[in-house]
Amino acid sequence: MFRRWLLTLLTGAVACFGAASAQEFPVRPIRMVVPYAAGGLPDTMTRLAAVKITEVLKQQIVVDNRPGAGGIGACELVANATPDGYTLLIADVAQTAINPALYAKLPYDTLRDFAPVSLMGNSAQFLTANASVPANSLKELIALVKAKPGQIRYGSGGIGSVHHLSMEALKTPLGLDIIHVPYKGNGVAIPAMIGGEVALVFSALPAIEGHLKSGRVKLLAVNTQKRSPQAPNVPTVGEVTGIKDYDYPPAIGVLAPAKTPKAVINKLAAAIAKAVHHPDVAGRYVTLGIEPVGNTPEQYLAQTRVDIAKYAKAVKASGVKVE
Repeated sequence: MFRRWLLTLLTGAVACFGAASAQEFPVRPIRMVVPYAAGGLPDTMTRLAAVKITEVLKQQIVVDNRPGAGGIGACELVANATPDGYTLLIADVAQTAINPALYAKLPYDTLRDFAPVSLMGNSAQFLTANASVPANSLKELIALVKAKPGQIRYGSGGIGSVHHLSMEALKTPLGLDIIHVPYKGNGVAIPAMIGGEVALVFSALPAIEGHLKSGRVKLLAVNTQKRSPQAPNVPTVGEVTGIKDYDYPPAIGVLAPAKTPKAVINKLAAAIAKAVHHPDVAGRYVTLGIEPVGNTPEQYLAQTRVDIAKYAKAVKASGVKVE
């Protein structure tokens, strides 16, 4: 009887302590681990938001860049961190959805080892063609590829990149024979397209805007489910082709280790939403080609489940697998 009473007392004490800890959170700086080098889009997004998150939570946000190996090391680090909200992962679909489909073995499981906090933003990718390509729309491009099977080349930021899989998800259902030329990053693929090495790339608008204005490139479609406010006259791939649920923008969000207290997750999510929608941050995001989101943990989890299934299908279509 005494043991049962003591167990009940201890359980209640632990619950009260957990609630109090969550209520007081944060009491020290928070580390955000970015699986990319400083200066890249996820890093820039994080640093912009971090200023406002610091103001909201009254604690410093420390950005910790851990580039390399497709972000696997960064993911493993955060997955094994203490689940208290003080170590977070900045992840895009490469870490949450593409890696699980691409690699035979991973030291983490997206749904098992992480608790989604909030999606910071999406980056629309436009199907961009060299001005010399004799097609001024996606419909005309499809007809061109069918007339010249195996002769049209497209560039990407690498095997398994969003740019690669966006094209695979486009060409496979339409039965298009188009050649993939992977580069070491889209920053290399874009100049290759402008120079005529390849005919096409998927690119964020800011990266090619100057060349668009000079008439060296043209936009054919966007890889999001809805038209982008950055270029509302450009149709979506789904509109033109009828491919159902075609939606492949890089989605960049915040994850915590699994078992992080729900109250802490909610507090972080609210702070992130405030940060990304603050005019100072949202305005900069737009110039980077980012649509601010700042959704709830539940919404981010639902989106992650969709992304995992979607990219698994795209990776399978591409035939790529990394041991």
